[in-house]
Amino acid sequence: MLDLLAALLVLTAPAPTAPAAPPPGSAQLPTWRIDPVHSQIQFRIRHLVSKVAGTFTDWEGTIVGDPSDWKDGSATVIVKTTSISTNNQRRDNHLRSADFFDVQAYPEMTFKSTSVSVNGDAITLAGDLTIHGVTKPVVLSGSYNGISPGAQGMDRVGFEVSTEVNRLDFGLTWNRAVEGGGVLLGDSVTIQVNIEAVKQP
Repeated sequence: MLDLLAALLVLTAPAPTAPAAPPPGSAQLPTWRIDPVHSQIQFRIRHLVSKVAGTFTDWEGTIVGDPSDWKDGSATVIVKTTSISTNNQRRDNHLRSADFFDVQAYPEMTFKSTSVSVNGDAITLAGDLTIHGVTKPVVLSGSYNGISPGAQGMDRVGFEVSTEVNRLDFGLTWNRAVEGGGVLLGDSVTIQVNIEAVKQP
């Protein structure tokens, strides 16, 4: 009787299901980690009659995509706002304060791409930029600089992209009137990103 019950259980047990096949076009793309030692984020903003440049020294990011066709790729960048540097400690402390980035409340700013368009070596990256707790769509355009073998056989890719944003859109509204009319700072900020990224195993 026990043998009969065991046979019935085997016959009626549901067959194991095979893993679902990935949808077409969803094959895993290579991941590239941004090398901050060989990459840079810079910004420029008008100060009176000139422009002041700055950078962020603590940031990281990843790129997912195939160098033969970046159109299905994506990019994510995370920047520590306290790492802002304009080569002037007093100004940097002011930029970290609640007048600007308010780094205690908003320790990070991020960019997450939503689409990539490629035409030859020209590349356009649309995405969401979050600064000071506010997220706005932006478009960065520039060039794909190619691929090269790196140390330990780990390939590297390079990009240069830039965009222009209005700081007021992100709640960075501090300014000061100056004698004779006008204000201390401009509203438009140019952002330039130079990237070298390393292919991950």
